[in-house]
Amino acid sequence: DEPIRKGIQYLFNNELNKAKYIFQQKSHSDPLYALGLSLLRDDLAATMDTLSATYAIAHAQIKRKGFFNFSFVPVWMKSNASGLPPSLDPKSTFISNGILRALTIKAEASLAMAILSMLQETKMAFVKSGFYLKRAYRDYSCVWQEYQRMGQKYTRYMDRETVSGVQLGIGTLHLLISLIPPKIMHWFGIFGFRSDQQLGLALLKLCIEVKGIRSPFASLILLSYYSILSSFAPQLDGSQWTNSAIECLVKAQKLYPRSSFFLIYAGRISRITKNIPLSTQSFTFSLEASQKSEWHELTDLTHCEIGFNYLLQLDWTSALNYFSKLPSTGLTQYLVACCHHMLPDQRTESILMFASTRPINRFIQGRLEFFQKGGYQHMDFTLPALELLLVTNAFEHMNTTHLESCIVLIQHALDKIYEREKQDHISRLKELAPKSVPADYGDQRAILLLIKAAVLNSLRLYKNSIPHLNWIMDHQLLIQSENWILPFTYWEAGVTSWGLADFTKSRKLWQLALNCTQYPLEYRMMIRLQLGLMKCQAMHVQCVTDTQGASSQGRKRLPIKIQGNANK
Repeated sequence: DEPIRKGIQYLFNNELNKAKYIFQQKSHSDPLYALGLSLLRDDLAATMDTLSATYAIAHAQIKRKGFFNFSFVPVWMKSNASGLPPSLDPKSTFISNGILRALTIKAEASLAMAILSMLQETKMAFVKSGFYLKRAYRDYSCVWQEYQRMGQKYTRYMDRETVSGVQLGIGTLHLLISLIPPKIMHWFGIFGFRSDQQLGLALLKLCIEVKGIRSPFASLILLSYYSILSSFAPQLDGSQWTNSAIECLVKAQKLYPRSSFFLIYAGRISRITKNIPLSTQSFTFSLEASQKSEWHELTDLTHCEIGFNYLLQLDWTSALNYFSKLPSTGLTQYLVACCHHMLPDQRTESILMFASTRPINRFIQGRLEFFQKGGYQHMDFTLPALELLLVTNAFEHMNTTHLESCIVLIQHALDKIYEREKQDHISRLKELAPKSVPADYGDQRAILLLIKAAVLNSLRLYKNSIPHLNWIMDHQLLIQSENWILPFTYWEAGVTSWGLADFTKSRKLWQLALNCTQYPLEYRMMIRLQLGLMKCQAMHVQCVTDTQGASSQGRKRLPIKIQGNANK
């Protein structure tokens, strides 16, 4: 394993070409080399192909030795209270180390394909991901059971890299599945498996302590997990996970101080703690390292991260500069168009860019269709850059000054809607059956009020957000196009209740959000809701099914009734 160890060292020290040279040497015959090469592919399709080849090579090695993993197929269904696979008969002969090693690599390839499929966020991709997860668990279970039977003498029969590999795999599975909402678990076809967060964390930490070839990957998985817990729902006391992330990062950077991977996580963790200058500095260091090693994928990622930091500072010009450096995709076109829109003298450029943007997901497609439907005549009533910050739950990372500036921008747009409606009302007082269509800005007003409520929650002005959220819930029939508004409103209303220490109402509102389906960004919101409900369970907040607090027609409301104009 020494060449592989050296290749991993090169990879995490940003010496990309040296790592690639080592992994390519035996990638057609050794599955571990093929697995390493999959880390350096240029796109998703090439990575999946290399992982499939890795699986096939490992499977062929096992088959040549006459081993078939039939007896372990039902293991997924037999997880015990410990969260680990059950033990086998200790008297039977141990499986050879070569087979156990190949099974571990097979499982790693399946696990990687499961994660990559999950990131595509489509129902079919989740079904495929479930298939890969079950395949990975079957192979990991076989190795783990052998490890358990060997007892403290396992070092005689199994190498330490295989042991750390199964620790990495089972630990990752437990953390991954703990984040998956029941609805997606149903699509996976996974039933009866009980995830154990503490077990997953413990196994990954054991893998890190070994300081083997998989240790830096265990650090990356832990950092990813901590980042999700801290950034998807930061309103729910994410500080404990932020501290754990910082501790993990410090240990990793002692071994790989120049690694672009860990510099990126340093930037993300600094952003979570609202230290945007330090975050940008970390991303800049990572950018310089990736440019020096000609690692184009990481260069693009850091450009995007730095651009997002400038969005958080409302520096539209600097954000535009970094987003413009990215390859031309539907996402980057939309980001560039949003930045143009926020600059008063560049509205023409924004309209042209919106018109030429290729939609890559339902959210962007829906916003583009909404703009096109109005002939780009009502762009003054929208703040698309702030919409992005809303759906990514990013207002929690902004400082007070920038949040207050957001309130000014939102109120300015709301005032423009009010003025347009006032003009239409005056014209209808003077002219009978006018040719103009009555003003209908329900979607625009609802989005602006939702953004305003999110900003107020981030300012901890929870009571001030109540009337805006109530207006959206009471006037949901006015929302014609954007069906994502209501579940996001339920989430934000739950945050408001949480800030007011009404935890039961928070749980009720988040459960209402789970009932919403078929809207853009649904899967990401489901993970956010899952985190909220997990927090409720940890605090023993009871599930309430009564209708207390309902207004007419069953619409849920917070305990205040709005009077007068919703714009104010």
